[in-house]
Amino acid sequence: MNRIPLVVVGGYLGAGKTTLLNHVLRNAGTRRITVLVNDFGSINIDASLIRERTADVINLENGCVCCSIGGRLVEALLAISSRADAPDLLIIEASGVSDPLRIAQIGLLDRAFRLDGIVVLVDAERIAETLADPYVGDISRRQIAGATAIVLNKMDLLDRPSREAIVARVEVLASHCVMLQATRGAIPLGLIFDQNVRHARRDTSSAPLTGTPLPLDLTSFSFVTGARLDRTRLKEALQGLSAKLLRAKGFVRLEGGGALHELHVVGSRVVMSRRPDRTSAESSIVLIGRFSAEDEMRARAALEAAEVDQS
Repeated sequence: MNRIPLVVVGGYLGAGKTTLLNHVLRNAGTRRITVLVNDFGSINIDASLIRERTADVINLENGCVCCSIGGRLVEALLAISSRADAPDLLIIEASGVSDPLRIAQIGLLDRAFRLDGIVVLVDAERIAETLADPYVGDISRRQIAGATAIVLNKMDLLDRPSREAIVARVEVLASHCVMLQATRGAIPLGLIFDQNVRHARRDTSSAPLTGTPLPLDLTSFSFVTGARLDRTRLKEALQGLSAKLLRAKGFVRLEGGGALHELHVVGSRVVMSRRPDRTSAESSIVLIGRFSAEDEMRARAALEAAEVDQS
């Protein structure tokens, strides 16, 4: 069964989630995207704004998806997965006070969905104030810690020293995920759509520094081998790349023979599912993330270390 890709978009109130979604929808092309929106309040303002870009919007009002209306979320997911004409992608916009990781976990209860990412926006202008707030600081910290990709939004409103300070602060909380910057929610589309991953990098003088500039473009490379792979070593190798890796996918031949396995990796989450309907003499994995040439060499070496034999 082809699972429906699921992306959860989170971030504290005012971080720019709806602006980001409208940017994605404007550039969706012919993709059929369903957006499930949870706003905090009895009137779902976000849904009305997003509906300007797509008619396929499902509303969940009144607060946190994963607590007060968790049952309604499950019902909505079941309704989407049972459609005769399934969408190409489901995006859940979490309310500003909810936990995107828990929402993703609920989404994966239905095996019709495949998690492709937990994208959390950070309001760079206000994040220091939010983290220091005794009432909401913990919510923001949990959102950042549970992300597979962090988008530092509104970086254009800060001077260089302030940008560097924010990057350093967020890196402590998000040490195991990809971190990018954006202005007005204009993220690289490869963060959402695999087909838009760009192979060329470009320099940007506005990028905050953490030893090296943060890239605006994601990169990808492929790992292909005729050897079988050790499941445990392969999983450890992929999890070891989580600070650079956004997503990985492919088909792998595991030690011990048997069926080919379909591989999906989001952050440190690695899922391998048997695919007896497919055959191949090779393992092929596509890795998408923030990889320099040196990063790619290290990644290839780690994956090669999981090889068992050439039979």
